[in-house]
Amino acid sequence: MKGGGDMQAAWSWTERLSGAIPPLITPLDDAGHVDAAGVEALVHYTLGGGCSGLFVAGGCGLGPWLTAAQRGEVVHLAARFAAGKSPVLAGIMLPASGPACEAARQAEAEGADAVVVASPYYFAVDADDQRRHVEAVLQAVNLPVLIYNIPQCTVHSWLPRTVAALAEEPRVLGIKDSSGNLAGFQGFVAIKQARPDFRVLQGDERVMAACLLMGGDGVIAGLANVAPRLFVDLVAAGRCGDAAACRHLQERIIALHALFSHGPALPALYAACAELGMGTGRTATPWIGPDVGQRAAIAAVLRQQGLSPAAVG
Repeated sequence: MKGGGDMQAAWSWTERLSGAIPPLITPLDDAGHVDAAGVEALVHYTLGGGCSGLFVAGGCGLGPWLTAAQRGEVVHLAARFAAGKSPVLAGIMLPASGPACEAARQAEAEGADAVVVASPYYFAVDADDQRRHVEAVLQAVNLPVLIYNIPQCTVHSWLPRTVAALAEEPRVLGIKDSSGNLAGFQGFVAIKQARPDFRVLQGDERVMAACLLMGGDGVIAGLANVAPRLFVDLVAAGRCGDAAACRHLQERIIALHALFSHGPALPALYAACAELGMGTGRTATPWIGPDVGQRAAIAAVLRQQGLSPAAVG
């Protein structure tokens, strides 16, 4: 399968969306430019840990807060460092179809293999508006689309019936659900009855084991930035229906999830990546990073999970 760039990729969407995909942070330098060395380290670490794809400029990647130049640069760098070995999915998390289509065209030009499209937001939208939004992006680019359900950020949830209607288009690959709503997730899994290759991925680390055992295909986990193998192992256990292994791995994930309690969640994740030698820890304005005490607590959580710069290097 061809990706967004010129290199031949030896993978299929059905396979790659049935694994663990990190929504990569966007490392920034002190001047606010994308830190190429940080992106390279993240790509090599997560793919080396067995992850099956890369999701950039999403929520963990600060996509809605990046400038257009920053978004283009992080897509370009991820595609360059992935070198065709893994698909690069670019987040399109903008409030209306016009800006979303512009961002999708930019992502395609910079080498993305797919775009991840959230609901429009700020103004109220209904299910028909959401459907037209995805259709507009599909018309704007030749790339496939993964739908993104994150109502805690967009306010609007995707309904299973809306997603099922969009799934009649083969270029709609599946959905990432970060709502934490298990009933809704089960509704998305039911779409697979009519279309078995439709991929359903969970983005809320706290319920991933349950969702894999419910028939989910994979995970898109922010904490995979720091512990990719943990989520790769969880997906493998879920695929085998090994409930005991899933429960054990979920307990480890919950323990690691504690790092989000030390300051605002995303700045804490960026600080954790910096602690492991990936990026500077800087996030987009207006956020500031955790203070000295919070960074020490984050480092302690990482050590408890056996994560250190040596493990990354």
